Amino acid sequence: MSQSSAAPTTPQVEVPSIPLAEIAPWALFFGLLSLLALFFISADQGAFSIPSGNAIHEWVHDGRHLLGFPCH
Repeated sequence: MSQSSAAPTTPQVEVPSIPLAEIAPWALFFGLLSLLALFFISADQGAFSIPSGNAIHEWVHDGRHLLGFPCH
């Protein structure tokens, strides 16, 4: 039996680069979506809401307390 003294080679991992022009529209979309979600969770108290009434306030009530937003 012969033993080789060569060390095992590690495969080279190539990380793909994504151009900024392809990321920018998605970043803008998710940024606006995040701001809309933040509005509904933190600021919407029923005084200014897209659907009238307190429906959204009641839907996000527990999440609002969990995130530390006062609502009472």
